[in-house]
Amino acid sequence: QVQLVESGGGLVQPGGSLNLSCVVSGISLASNAIGWFRLPPGKEREVVSCMSVNGDSSYYSDAVKGRFTLSRDNAKNTAYLQMNTLLLEDTGVYKCAADPKLFMFGRCLPGIQTSWGRGTQVTVSS
Repeated sequence: QVQLVESGGGLVQPGGSLNLSCVVSGISLASNAIGWFRLPPGKEREVVSCMSVNGDSSYYSDAVKGRFTLSRDNAKNTAYLQMNTLLLEDTGVYKCAADPKLFMFGRCLPGIQTSWGRGTQVTVSS
């Protein structure tokens, strides 16, 4: 059974940092592209960042570019999202996803075969 479990969310002030983790089980992270998405309150799902299977290329949305960093540790079957200089508009439920075809043509393309975590809440508030 494939499972993705996110952690590391919480309440942080604007300008603060959080480091999210996504522990993957049931599949080998080394054989999958990995991505982070978020669901802001009252809005549709947004792409945050994705990384190719071999880790040699990645995508960041304009909203987070320069502030967030996606990384992966295949030995630990874990992906991370380091979030710095957080803004109010970064508030939302952050979900990780894994899929061999998630990162294609330089874009994040989740599909019916994509495995998802349940998410972790990030709240940026003063």
